[in-house]
Amino acid sequence: MTTKVPPRGTPTAQRRALQAVLLDMDGTLVDTEGFWWDVEVEVFAALGHTLDETWRHIVVGGPMTRSAGFLIEATGADITLAELTTLLNDGFEERIGRSLPLMPGAARLLAELYEYEIPTALVSASHRRIIDRVLASLGPQHFALTVAGDEVSRTKPYPDPYLLAAAGLGAEPARCAVIEDTATGVEAAEAAGCRVVAVPSVAPIAPTDGRTVVSSLEEVDLAFLRGLMTEMR
Repeated sequence: MTTKVPPRGTPTAQRRALQAVLLDMDGTLVDTEGFWWDVEVEVFAALGHTLDETWRHIVVGGPMTRSAGFLIEATGADITLAELTTLLNDGFEERIGRSLPLMPGAARLLAELYEYEIPTALVSASHRRIIDRVLASLGPQHFALTVAGDEVSRTKPYPDPYLLAAAGLGAEPARCAVIEDTATGVEAAEAAGCRVVAVPSVAPIAPTDGRTVVSSLEEVDLAFLRGLMTEMR
């Protein structure tokens, strides 16, 4: 059966129109999830501890307070959360200073959203100092708003960052398309009431009602994101 899409400008189409796109950063736009793990491994090795590879799935995608706190508890390392946070941010910043690869399709998608003046926000659990460094490569002009993990009282997996971004862009959460690469980010976006496109980077993510899973950003363009809205009842 063929579904007829209402012409743009009709009341039904306007109710279903895409109002904003909210994008995660690490693992979604930039290929840096592996960078974080490498830095964590190096820092804990210097402290005399070896990280278990299975922990990688636990620490990916969440706020640094959660991931760093988990690693301190799991290893018993003699270091405070504040000290570890500084070491991890320093190590990551040094690493992206050497290389910052974009995920396939990221540059093309950002350019398309910018060309068609789609309100776009960067929503990351990374700290502001890291986001600002990455923005230099992504192009700050591509984002009307950025939300950092250390600027909200509750970051992912809570919905707060996405609710803040939607409000800042004057958009309804249900009219926002979110692109995420981890289960933690997906949970935050769905809790905010957004439509979610998952592009798994480290661990698999299953499709569900209201969630679309793709293998790469190369499968995502503006028409694809607008189509998510027309699927809503």
